[in-house]
Parts: sequence; C-alpha cells; structure tokens
Amino acid sequence: MFVFYVDESGCTGMLPSATSPIQPVFVLGGIVIDQQRVADFTLDWLHLKERFFPNLLGPNSDFLDGILVEIKGAGLRKQVRGTSRDGRRHALGFMDKSLELLEQHDVRLLGRIYVKPVGSPFNGRPVYTSAVQNLAAEFQHYLHVVGTDGLMVLDSRNKPKNTNVSHSIFTQKFKTAGDAYDRLLEMPVFGHSDNHAGLQAADTICSAFLFSMAAYVYCLGRVNNIHVHLLYYGIRDLFGERLKRMQYRYQDGTGWWRGGITVCDALGNQKGGLLFGPAK
Repeated sequence: MFVFYVDESGCTGMLPSATSPIQPVFVLGGIVIDQQRVADFTLDWLHLKERFFPNLLGPNSDFLDGILVEIKGAGLRKQVRGTSRDGRRHALGFMDKSLELLEQHDVRLLGRIYVKPVGSPFNGRPVYTSAVQNLAAEFQHYLHVVGTDGLMVLDSRNKPKNTNVSHSIFTQKFKTAGDAYDRLLEMPVFGHSDNHAGLQAADTICSAFLFSMAAYVYCLGRVNNIHVHLLYYGIRDLFGERLKRMQYRYQDGTGWWRGGITVCDALGNQKGGLLFGPAK
C-alpha cells in the first residue's frame, strides 16, 4: 500500500495587479511513499528537524514532541531571500537533507502549479477540486503499475472545503460507468500536519521548493512583490534536477506524458519544463 500526502502553497485568490501583495502562484502536490516506510521516514524526519533546529522544543520535551512543531516551507524560502548568508546556508542545508531523505525512502512526486494571470479571474474552488481529481488519477495510475492500493491524505482546511473535495472523488468512485479510482481504498482523508511527517514533507516540497522555483521562473520581471525574488534561482539551480528525477511520469495511450509536476502558466504561457532548469 502507498500513501499520497498532499499539501498546498500559495492562495487561491486572484492577482489584481503586478504589484499586489497576493501570492502569484498556487501549488498543490506532495509525496507518494510506501506505507511500510512511513514509520522509519517519520523518525528520520524528526531526527533531521532536531539536527537543524536543536532549540525547536523546550529542554524537557520528549523527542516525539518534535512532530508538533513544523518547519514551514514559507519560512525556509524567507530565509533563502534574506540578507543573512548564514540564514540562507542553513535553509538550503535543511532543504538539501530533506530532499536526500525523500530520495532514500524512494519517494515519488506529483503536483500541479498554477501561475496566475494579472488582473484576470482565478477561481480557486474549481482549480483546487480539479487539481485533486487529476492528482488522484495519476496516483491511481501509479498504484496500478506497482500493483497495490493506496490512500490520499490531504492537509485539512475546513469542513466545507474538505467535504467539497472529498465529494468530487466520491462521485467518480461511485459513478454508474465504474470506479475511476478503484485502487484508492477510500475518498481522500484529511489530517493535521502537526501529526504527519508526510504532510510536513509535502509542505517543504510545495512551499520551499516548488513555489520558490515557479515564482522565480515564471514571475520574475512580470510580478513585483515579496513573493518573487531573484535569490530563488539558487533553489532551482541546486535542486531542480533532483526534483525532476523524483517525479512519477508516464505516457498515456496517445503517447502524451502525464503525471509529475505540471505547470499551467496563465501569466506568460511558458513551458513547464523550465521549472527544473536546463538539462545537466
């Protein structure tokens, strides 16, 4: 059995102008991991956090309490664009080792990146729902290939939003034409990231890596706000090729490539492959 931990980065609101403080990118994605590796991965993740953030907890705290305090991806990218060279090194060091940990546990990546247009509507609810359905279909394909079942665990938002997303999968599983996701054991379930190492890792992937890279590649020179920064080029240059290799991609019956981290650029209509940088 495999578990697909899904998180988001950015907001689902429209970008009114090129100088608006609204986030110009919305990311939804995460990590696919063998359920038999979850326990070991969780302990490894706690050790990693303890190594890079030794003062995260009080002196009398239990080791396992480390799961309750998150290292947010948004905070890491803030360090990367900060003025402190030591801060940048620290953030990039944690990102490097977190990616190394995911590689060691043979994690696969799936995700959707939406680069918002300036001054045009961006309807977050259907975008989010459609993205979850697409990710479910790609996870379904992966499960079929490896010959097992799986479960999607999404970072919880609120009950109405959770219900809407779960129902969109429910209607596909129980439609009269047959179950579109017969490898999924249940509709997506929702967890709180302060108790799931997988959701915390998904946040790191979406917020620290993918959001930063997309903002740099697709928005630099087109959007001028705090969420777009030249220093994010370092994230793409250091980690782009490794992230590219971790994707789960496949060809459908017509020969089109599916899965992986896909980009919908409504700002400049640039290709998704630019996200990872030039081939090395």
